[in-house]
Order: sequence, then C-alpha cells, then structure tokens
Amino acid sequence: MAASAKAMSISMSTMKLNVHYTYTPTPTKSNSKSQNQIQFQNHKSKYKKPNFAIKASSSSSVPTPSSSSDSGSYRVDILSEALPFIQRFRGKTIVVKYGGAAMKRKLKPPAGEDEGEEEEEERLKASVIKDLVLLSCVGIRTVLVHGGGPVINDVLKQLHIEPIFHHGLRVTDATTMEVVSMVLCGKVNKDLVSLLNKAGAVAVGLSGMDGRLVTARPSPNSARLGFVGEVAHVDPTVIRPLIDNGHIPVIASVAADESGQPYNINADTVAGELAASLGAEKLILLTDVAGILEDREDPNSLVKEIDIKGVKKMILDGKVGGGMIPKVNCCVRSLAQGVRTASIIDGRVPHSLLHEIMTDQGAGTMISG
Repeated sequence: MAASAKAMSISMSTMKLNVHYTYTPTPTKSNSKSQNQIQFQNHKSKYKKPNFAIKASSSSSVPTPSSSSDSGSYRVDILSEALPFIQRFRGKTIVVKYGGAAMKRKLKPPAGEDEGEEEEEERLKASVIKDLVLLSCVGIRTVLVHGGGPVINDVLKQLHIEPIFHHGLRVTDATTMEVVSMVLCGKVNKDLVSLLNKAGAVAVGLSGMDGRLVTARPSPNSARLGFVGEVAHVDPTVIRPLIDNGHIPVIASVAADESGQPYNINADTVAGELAASLGAEKLILLTDVAGILEDREDPNSLVKEIDIKGVKKMILDGKVGGGMIPKVNCCVRSLAQGVRTASIIDGRVPHSLLHEIMTDQGAGTMISG
C-alpha cells in the first residue's frame, strides 16, 4: 500500500450530503480505540476512528473519483478491512436497543437544506435498518429491542392526555398503559418489522409478553408510577429458533406479570437482561448522545473505552449523571451476567452501528468487564 494519502468523495443519497473521505494508510493497525480519530461535521461530537476523517458538506463541488476503477478499488479495500470483524462476530449474538430518542430526534440539517423532521427521522431510521440487515446477512445473530417514548407522547397528546413523568420515568395509569401497548406493539414494532423485511431481512415482531419471553414485576415505586415494571425473569426459548435460523427478533418493551397484568418496562433494561439470558457477545444501546463524556459540558471529551470499575468511579465523581446513569447501570448489570462488552452510541449518526462493530475504534463508549 502506498505511503501517500488517498482521497475520494462520494454522495450519500440517503443523507442528502456530500461526504468527503480522506484515508491515510498506516504501517500497522492498532487495537486501541484511543489512537485513531473520526470527525462528523454534521454532528457536534468528534469520534475517534482509525485513519478516516469524514466531513459532511452541503456543497456539490466536492471532487469525485477520477474513474470507476478507483471507486471499485476503494470499496474492495473497505470490504477487505471489514473481514476480521465479520470473522470475529459471525455466529455471535448482538442485542441492539433502538431508543425512542434515537428514532425521533434529529441532527441539524446541512447548511442550505430546510428539511422536514419526518423526512430526517425516516432517513436515520433507514440507516439503522440497513446496518441491522447487513449484520444479519454476514452471519451475526442480531436481536433488536425497541422503545418509542416520543411516539407514545404524540399519540397521548392526540388523545388529549398529557404525558406525566416522575424522575424521568413515565407515570403509567391504566389508560396510558393501553396507549403504550398499542403504540409499542401495534405501531412501532410493526413499522420496524416491515422496514427490516423490505430491506431483505426476515424479521419477526414480538413483545415481552409473547411466549413469556419477559416476566414483569411492579416497580418498587409503583404507587407513584403506576404500571411501570421491572424485569423479573427472561426466558428466551421462544426466540432461540428465530435466531438460529438467521431471523431478526424485534422486541417491544412491554411485558406482563404472573397474573397477566401488562407493564411498561424501560427498553434499556429489557435489552440488557435479554442480552444476558442469550449469552450475547455485545449489547449496544442506540440513543441520542455520543456516549459517556469525561466532561459533560465538552462534547469532544468522549470516553472511547472504559471498564466497570472506571465507569462506577465516574458516577461517584459526578461525571456521569442524569439519564446516563440508568443506561450505564444497565450495561454494568449485563456485563456482570456474562455479556462480553456493552456500548452506548449515538443512533442519530448514520451507520454508527456498523462503525461500532466493524472497526477497532468503535463509534461511542464501550464498557468492558
């Protein structure tokens, strides 16, 4: 490989952006995430990646490859570099939690583009869907767990019901529980299944109630929160044949207790407990933040890799707070039950899922045991 840098640019139609890639070969490839860097200009965070600098531009004047053979060679190089990761994860189980925040919130559109929120959401969702299908196609056993809080809020408001939260948790009375079940199981779940199947996967939509996949119990604060539950038990028997056959189970985070009463359960918790019960290689939480920040006021202070001891210290030191604490605790609990690694990444960044799995440097924060 030549020592001089090679550059190319491509237009990614799904992003409506021109993306300029600069690739600088290095003599050796490090296994450390911290030595490499990737930068997304259409997002305020900077991610460390090996050998790539990615800049999004609204300009159409970015130069294109000089020939189709250059483009073809570049694509072959990329596929070749992905081979070790495909070999590593092929046949392994990865549980992905796709959060409502990652589905709903959007990055700032490129300069000069006045893009509708709905169009942006659909494009970002399509990016996640393509990543999941690709992972399945190369033999990675993929399970998707989803929430859908913003969609629930929209439907509640259409029904003239004001969403109520207590310390970040949805207060769920009987009426709200019916809406939660309807939205998560009947709309969000089936929309994701339809998109996955349309993209070439074989996806099967379920909730925690189906096949007693997840058994719920009331939250200790049920007097205040209503039908908000916790995971009492996971029995993955119903989804193992689906996974073994290369299908993608899509799980809504609704489950029932022993009496059949349904509960709204945090999707992070369901994903973490399901990953543990399946002996997953990796748990990935897709959300609307870059990951864990060393300094919560500095978006460039992303912590690329940390162990359980280190992340617990960050919580004690106050560096991890707010809504990040339950996500971190979910990851730590899954690791304690045998999951190899757990990552928190920004699902709004196109193809961040592939970056996390198919590169040494990852896309967000990876926590290890």
